Amino acid sequence: MSMSIVLDELLATGWSGLDSSGCQYDSAGRAYPGLSRVEREFSSAGFELEVTHVGQFNCFRAEWREAGATEPAGSVVSASRDEAAVHALAQLRRSLSAV
Repeated sequence: MSMSIVLDELLATGWSGLDSSGCQYDSAGRAYPGLSRVEREFSSAGFELEVTHVGQFNCFRAEWREAGATEPAGSVVSASRDEAAVHALAQLRRSLSAV
């Protein structure tokens, strides 16, 4: 995936870059939440996010779980740390809206 695709997914969940605090910008100038903002959004939803580099495949894995839980609630794999975090936030928001 690319940042453009995961940002499209995030925007489809209703996320808005209007409050650009903690945001970075993609090559088209669109705001997306940086890692610290994504972590805050996970925390406010009652989840913990962990983004790790998977050296064997040169990618990043974002995994989230409910606060205090041991089993992951979800995970995604992407090419960069920021892309993985934004992709994870899009998936979290999609799953929370389906409840």
